[in-house]
Amino acid sequence: MNNRRFARTAGWLVLPCVVAAGLLAWYVTREPASPFEQQQATRFDPALVSRGEYVARVSDCVACHSLPGKTPFAGGLEMATPLGAIHATNITPDREHGIGTYSLADFDRAVRHGVAPGGRRLYPAMPYPSYVKLSDDDIQALYAFFMKGVQPANEPNLPSSIPWPLNLRWPIALWNGVFAPTATYAAKPGQDALWNRGAYIVQGPGHCGSCHTPRGLAFNEKALDESGAPFLAGALLDGWYAPSLRQDHNTGLGRWSEEQIVQFLKTGRNQHAVVYGSMTEAFNNSTQFMQDDDLAAIARYLKSLPGDPQRDGSPWQYQAVTARSDAPGAHTYATRCASCHGLDGKGQPDWMPPLAGATSALATENASAINITLNGSQRVVTAGMPDAYRMPAFREQLSDQEIADVLSYVRGTWGNHGGAVDAKAVSKLRGHTDPASSSPIILHMR
Repeated sequence: MNNRRFARTAGWLVLPCVVAAGLLAWYVTREPASPFEQQQATRFDPALVSRGEYVARVSDCVACHSLPGKTPFAGGLEMATPLGAIHATNITPDREHGIGTYSLADFDRAVRHGVAPGGRRLYPAMPYPSYVKLSDDDIQALYAFFMKGVQPANEPNLPSSIPWPLNLRWPIALWNGVFAPTATYAAKPGQDALWNRGAYIVQGPGHCGSCHTPRGLAFNEKALDESGAPFLAGALLDGWYAPSLRQDHNTGLGRWSEEQIVQFLKTGRNQHAVVYGSMTEAFNNSTQFMQDDDLAAIARYLKSLPGDPQRDGSPWQYQAVTARSDAPGAHTYATRCASCHGLDGKGQPDWMPPLAGATSALATENASAINITLNGSQRVVTAGMPDAYRMPAFREQLSDQEIADVLSYVRGTWGNHGGAVDAKAVSKLRGHTDPASSSPIILHMR
């Protein structure tokens, strides 16, 4: 009797487990619905392909999917993750290694939902939580460009170095269910067309939050639009500190006008800063090619995002250094840095950026200051012409302590209050970063 009762009880316990397992298996392998599901053929007229080329520029697809000297969009870029390295994939129309066999619905699911044909989940290094906001029209144009405006490349995709079982992808579906939105951008009725266009670009194709928004314990962006205070509030990523894009006076755009934001995105520089780090790649292949109206829209939207004085600290004010300082790092600054950035720290606008009031000298995070001092900057390329002025790498000329001293001097002079830099922090980044290439990735489209 007891054995029968046990078997009956076990049966009732097994049944819900089997049902739950079945539902889980369905959920993690399902393919999201696409509005293009029934579309059997796509017209690739030249105007649509050209429009898609512009969407690809705005979306900066080349930044991750191209390598110097390789066919554009053939993949291969190594990206570090806490679990191991992954590599960007081939997204040319090659039928063996690329996306040549993708239907428009397949393409849509991959770009906006991170799901490849067959239900295989893409790592969220692909910014589909942002790309999901792309409009149907932009998805169709982007698809037309990749199918007809990109040269196929017979380039195999590289495997990741993430070990088993951490490389299993089905848990990504659960991550998506919690953290990835599913709706396209919806215009805010209380805002004008320019603001909404800027919000669409920043949140969607521009995926600015991928770098500039802090992430949670699950590596999710803490906010995906202006409704969340962490949105675009600055974040540490891959050895760089992507600064706040909000109206923070010290670490953000509080001292920038809309016109200065447009100038920075269009020319790579303004009186406050010059592009460097990952932003150089974004400028070289994306923002400088944007239409003026779109740049103005981005500026309008960013200027609407309030700062946080409690997080940002007391507003920076310039303080002149009237006498030669004997502080550690002062001599190194005078001999190595002042010829470009000035003994007064004001630089030579709009060519040599000021260090007085620079975000990298005011932010608590010191990664950007260390990284660019160690490794220099990539070439800024405007209208096909490389910039003559480039931050040199000092990793061979200066020791960890010398770099720490000179950065501590910069971050504590002229009113800067970013804080001192420790030689151990310099040593850590020295071992995990490489000198910036003087030959940046530049994508030449049709």
